[in-house]
Amino acid sequence: MTLPLLVSYPLARSARTRARRIFAAGHHRQIEDPEVVRIQKARAWTAAVISCLILLVYGKPGDMAQAREEYWARLMATPWLLLLTAPVVGWLLFRWASPNARRVMRPRLRASGRLALWYFGALSLVPVLAALAAWSTAHLMPAVFGKSSVDVTTILLMPVITFVPWIPMIWVLLFVVFASGPAVRSAFNTAEAHPALPALLTGALVWEFMVISVATADLPPGPPLIQIGSLLGGPVSVTAVVWWEIHRMRIRHGVTLRG
Repeated sequence: MTLPLLVSYPLARSARTRARRIFAAGHHRQIEDPEVVRIQKARAWTAAVISCLILLVYGKPGDMAQAREEYWARLMATPWLLLLTAPVVGWLLFRWASPNARRVMRPRLRASGRLALWYFGALSLVPVLAALAAWSTAHLMPAVFGKSSVDVTTILLMPVITFVPWIPMIWVLLFVVFASGPAVRSAFNTAEAHPALPALLTGALVWEFMVISVATADLPPGPPLIQIGSLLGGPVSVTAVVWWEIHRMRIRHGVTLRG
């Protein structure tokens, strides 16, 4: 384990530095409103507490496991769903904007598109590099260790042969891990194109997740009224906070969807 441990730290540091350089951590919102952040956190904690109470009161033994599976499925699907949603919402906002605003938005939307290509290019590269590393290891191991006698040099080569082919895949995987948080939170830096875009994307994504949940999973536990409230409560409350945030942008900072 000596060689992997020695190599892992500089790999992780290099991947983190590159990820933070491409996906800056401070671009979640162009306009920071502490009151909006406070309400967003309060809504999120309230939704979590209500969901737990519903599971405790009406849940069956398998509902908790299903809730965990849905959480991880959403976590994994968010970047891909964002990739499909962001161009549509960005295009609609771009078409709705005034001609002067379009001239400003156009290069910034292209920059957000390049960030998305960086992220999903790296994400798609991970299985390719993993397959190449597995193929290299499978072909090198018999060639080196298939001899009748194994000397000291062969033993010393064992960690090199088994670990080195995996270094590119590990670096790209670490890059994706460090880039995922800033990339998803900033929606690929779409706030630079328009301050309201991250909020609009949040509102669109929460309804898309509700549709996916209805299509792929069972309804929440409880009586019909509780099921409907649990199903619609999240999207409705998030949408209300989103429009309140956009309203505060307009009255406090003069930000309009067309300007």
